[in-house]
Amino acid sequence: MEPLTEQRKVSGPIVYGFLRLAGHSPARQQALTATVIEYCRTHELTLAGLFTERCASTAAAFTGLLQALQVPGSYGVVLPAPSHLGPKKIALERMRRLDATGARLLLVRGTRQGPRAGLQPERGPVLEAES
Repeated sequence: MEPLTEQRKVSGPIVYGFLRLAGHSPARQQALTATVIEYCRTHELTLAGLFTERCASTAAAFTGLLQALQVPGSYGVVLPAPSHLGPKKIALERMRRLDATGARLLLVRGTRQGPRAGLQPERGPVLEAES
């Protein structure tokens, strides 16, 4: 008899995390990293890498993320919140560049928004509280 699917080692879609941590403490970095890891675990996603931008004046981490998304089988990017893409002007350009890769944008938290530059942020189901 074969084990149930839930008991088999299967890998989910391949995603990459991205954190923008310019000026944040090591404790904040650790908490956000744990948040991305837990989100991927609970949504059965394979976190293949976590790109961290620690300096607002460089885009090396984002450039590395774009290169990683070119790997066949890449599904998307996990962000703790939309603000991790940067200030509005930078975020819009980054969303345009992510859209060009065909990657999905997955948000750990944040408002559900319509497509921006073709990207549809995804979140888990929102449950209404019962009274």
